[in-house]
Amino acid sequence: MRSLHDGRRPVPSARRGHRGVTRGLALDLGSSRTRVWVPGHGVLADTDVRDGPGTEPGHGSPVRRGRIVDPESCGRLLGRIADTALGTDRTGSMIVVSHPVLAGARHRAEAAELIAALGPTTVIALDSARAAAACAGPRTGGPLLVVDIGAGLTEATLLVDGQVRDARQAETGLDDLDPSQPPTAVVRTVLDMVMEMWKQDRHGAVLGALRKGPLLAGGGAARPDITNRIAVRLGVPVRLADDPATAVVRGAGLVLSSILRQAGAAPALTGRAG
Repeated sequence: MRSLHDGRRPVPSARRGHRGVTRGLALDLGSSRTRVWVPGHGVLADTDVRDGPGTEPGHGSPVRRGRIVDPESCGRLLGRIADTALGTDRTGSMIVVSHPVLAGARHRAEAAELIAALGPTTVIALDSARAAAACAGPRTGGPLLVVDIGAGLTEATLLVDGQVRDARQAETGLDDLDPSQPPTAVVRTVLDMVMEMWKQDRHGAVLGALRKGPLLAGGGAARPDITNRIAVRLGVPVRLADDPATAVVRGAGLVLSSILRQAGAAPALTGRAG
C-alpha cells in the first residue's frame, strides 16, 4: 500500500489564462477501459482496452495498476482517440488527462510524453480524486473523502478545500475479485486505508469527511455489494457519484469546459458533465 507520505505528490492541476485554446478532450486512461469526454458530446468513447483496438493481440491493456506497461500500444490507442475527437490538426487544442493521485513519476512522465506527441497546444494533468469531486458538484468548503475503486487500483484521498491533504493507494481492484465470492478484498482495502488516514490525522479532517459521507467513484461504486458493505463497516452513509464509472473523465471534462469558457471558446454548461 502506498501513501502520500511516500513523497509522491500529485501533479498540479490547470493553470488559468490559456491562450489560443479553442477545443479539446478529457481523457481517463485506465487499466481496463479508456474513457474520452468531448465538449458538446459528453462521453464520446468508453472502450475496453484489454485486447481492444490499439493494443497488440493477447497483450491486454497498455496500462496496468496505474502504470503504462506498453508505451507503443498506448501511443497507438491515444493516436486513434485524438484522430477521432480532434482530427489530424491539433492546433488550438487542449487535452486534460486524469491520473491516479499517487501515480508514480514514471507513469506521469510517460503519459506526458505520449500525449505531447499527439500535438495538442496544451496538456493538463489532473488527479482522479479532484476530477471525481468536480463531477459530484459543488460542496461547502472543508474536508471530502474520495474513494475511487477501479479495475486494478483502489485509492482513498482526503481533500481539504479542494487540495489533496492525504492519500492511500493499493493494487487491489475489481479484477482481483472472484465473481462467486463476496468482495471482501476490496472492502477490507478501503477500510484499512481510511483507518490509516484517520490514525495519522491530527486535525480532525478525516472524521469531518466521514461525517459528511465519503464520495465513492470508479466501477466499484456501481456495485451495491461493495458500497453497502463499506457503509456498514464505516458506520456512515456514503455518497455515490452519478454514473461512478465515468465520474473521473466527466470531472476532467468539466475542468476542460471551464478553461474553454474562460478563453471564450465554448458555451457555458449547466449542471454536471453528461
